[in-house]
Amino acid sequence: MTLQSQSHVQSDTPPGEPQGQPWIVAVFLLTPMLALLAVVPVLVQGWISWVDVALMIGLYAVTAFGITVGYHRLFTHRSFKASPALRTTLAVAGSLALEGAVSDWVADHRKHHKYSDLPGDPHSPWRFGTDTRAVAKGLVFAHIGWLIRSNPTDVGRYAPDLMADPVTARLSRHFPWFVAVTLFLPALLGGLLTWSWQGALTAFFWAGLIRITLVHQVTWSINSVCHVWGRQPFRTRDRSGNVAWLALPSFGESWHNYHHADPTSARHGVLRRQVDPSAAAIRVFEKAGWAQEVRWPTADRVTRRLTDGDSAVLLNPRVTRP
Repeated sequence: MTLQSQSHVQSDTPPGEPQGQPWIVAVFLLTPMLALLAVVPVLVQGWISWVDVALMIGLYAVTAFGITVGYHRLFTHRSFKASPALRTTLAVAGSLALEGAVSDWVADHRKHHKYSDLPGDPHSPWRFGTDTRAVAKGLVFAHIGWLIRSNPTDVGRYAPDLMADPVTARLSRHFPWFVAVTLFLPALLGGLLTWSWQGALTAFFWAGLIRITLVHQVTWSINSVCHVWGRQPFRTRDRSGNVAWLALPSFGESWHNYHHADPTSARHGVLRRQVDPSAAAIRVFEKAGWAQEVRWPTADRVTRRLTDGDSAVLLNPRVTRP
């Protein structure tokens, strides 16, 4: 999830070595976060409209689904196969989330799964130890600190399939254009819809900066929060947990314990009352004929991963559907 193009890298990063350019993080990650300091004054002044809210929600959904369904479940774990049009659309939507080029994001995440909560994990919150101070430091590192790195993950090693794909390789090379689009498209839309400079400015603030920040914070919380807290009903070799309050904003990604127990599953929320909007989106794509060979979990597959076999009564009935 770094912001520089990494596709040229040919050597892997030694475990634990810091990566990235500090100014890139400052400009493209911290600047949108600083916009949060202005939220209250902007609201007090009444500088928000229904156009801003609609654009913010709409672009949040597009870019967040681009990460959860596209970058994560399709490109990283190959939970389903997508038509060329859907594959390209999801790659573009994920790129607009400003979390890095698709090949870079996938390489980082595949490396995370290889070394999850072990030396070599790009963003484990347990890298400094298990006492309170060490975990607090680890949380900050896992949430954002890991992005400040001097050497990127080896994309050639962890995502050779995306480098070999002409579409994803091209989109990764041209990632800077997506940075410009995701920042200035909200202003353009806001200006056109309200026919005013103020409408352009407030849309840039709410549907641009604030929306980007919200998507980032939710995504990074999966790296940090979901590896320190949460229920662990499934057997894994790491500390991944299910965090219910993050399920809706993360579109189902926070059912992280099952994801690490069965990474290629297209559905992460497999127990009762576990809402998984990303799985619902994949189901829609499947019914429309845009997604094929979807790796849906089965009741038997889920039950075998439960720490308590008798807990099978908690299964979401959807996992048994064809």
